[in-house]
Amino acid sequence: MNARSSQLVCLVVAVGALVWFACRRGAQPPQVPSVTGFTMGTAYNVKLSEVPAGTRLESLHAEVDRRLQQINGLMSTYLDDSELSRFNRWEDDGWFDVSLETATVVAASLDISRKTDGAFDATVGPLVNLWNFGPDPRLGQMPSEAEIERERERVGYQRLEVRLSPPGLRKTHPGIYLDLSAIAKGYAVDEVAGLLIQRGVPGFMVEVGGEVRTLGHRPDGQPWRIGIEKPVDFQRTVQQVVELTGKSLATSGDYRNFFEKDGRRYSHEIDPQTGYPVQHELASVSVISDSCMLADAWATGLMVAGPEAALRLAREHNLEILLITRKQDGFEEQMTDGFRQFLRTKNE
Repeated sequence: MNARSSQLVCLVVAVGALVWFACRRGAQPPQVPSVTGFTMGTAYNVKLSEVPAGTRLESLHAEVDRRLQQINGLMSTYLDDSELSRFNRWEDDGWFDVSLETATVVAASLDISRKTDGAFDATVGPLVNLWNFGPDPRLGQMPSEAEIERERERVGYQRLEVRLSPPGLRKTHPGIYLDLSAIAKGYAVDEVAGLLIQRGVPGFMVEVGGEVRTLGHRPDGQPWRIGIEKPVDFQRTVQQVVELTGKSLATSGDYRNFFEKDGRRYSHEIDPQTGYPVQHELASVSVISDSCMLADAWATGLMVAGPEAALRLAREHNLEILLITRKQDGFEEQMTDGFRQFLRTKNE
């Protein structure tokens, strides 16, 4: 940022998403009621335009915590007794009863899988675990080709069925293992947003692990400003800033969870069809949508698909996206016209 600018950008949240307030030099950023905590192996942040009359911030915090714990208890692969973990151990070919919430998220997952021709695939869990990006990470250990081929036999969204009434899941291959980490955080954001709306909060920003949903405006009457990270290793710097009101933002990239071996980068973005981490030049994908759950899933699917396919899918499905690709002399941006409308110059 230009040091001679008449305004400063004040960082308010620095975990996952970057939420900004522009303020005049020497001025303090407006006070924002907020609650924070941990869920799904990451941090969450909730910022409110105001606390409704007759409501205590501490009570809202407890409700948010409780709701996130409920979702984690359904969809976590880290908890042995979660609904999802119990389904993953199920080797029968009959229907496995689940909550309507889990069935709804799996149904949305399968829909995105079909639309991305399998680039997004929640059954990729065995390969994620094989590459040591799962619940027991041991980064730097390379699996053999034989191990990759073995685990690929357990992957394929076509081998999973879901029904909503009564809610249930069914495997057509006993080794199917579901990992909803690329969609469940977005769902959790939407659920917390719904809770806040029910409690009469007129404006908020909800963020879980970098996935964001907004409503209304900040206490100063301005839209919520969200920083999209530059996809550089071991740094926290901003590539773009978007202004959101009533919209969600999700970003997927290869620059946070990865290892390098023999000069080659291996990220947690696994291509379900090859069994290997993606190797194209796409470094990150950001998606703006009404639904954070869908933005979350689409960001992962487009990241796996690669830059050309991501732009084609965005046109086919009316998605608002920002792609950041690595070039020899730095980064290159490609975005839809709709996404561009949300951009704010960082020095403004």
